[in-house]
Amino acid sequence: MGGWVSVPAVGLGVGAVVAGVYALGALLAPRGLGGGGAFLSGERAREHALSRFHVRWYVATLVFLAFDMEMVFMYPWVLVVAEMGVAAVVEMFVFLALLMVGVVYAWREGAFEWA
Repeated sequence: MGGWVSVPAVGLGVGAVVAGVYALGALLAPRGLGGGGAFLSGERAREHALSRFHVRWYVATLVFLAFDMEMVFMYPWVLVVAEMGVAAVVEMFVFLALLMVGVVYAWREGAFEWA
């Protein structure tokens, strides 16, 4: 087996790299952060973790998820659109039209007004 490294040697090498990264992090990590610890760059939180958020943040999240789902469905569509032909193009435009109805509804309800 000329030139091959044994599996236990690779495991030891990976273990040494992981241990080295942890040791380097322990040596170089900042000390004496405020009460916030590693979160918020050591600053204390201004609000309680269970505080209430305005409903517009939830609406913005749902709009984001709608666009995210659009991308999830468009990627496989792009891969097969050449094989499927005109039917795939029509189906995608129907899908996008339905998403646009949701965006127009959110816009009319004021979901994009941040002031």
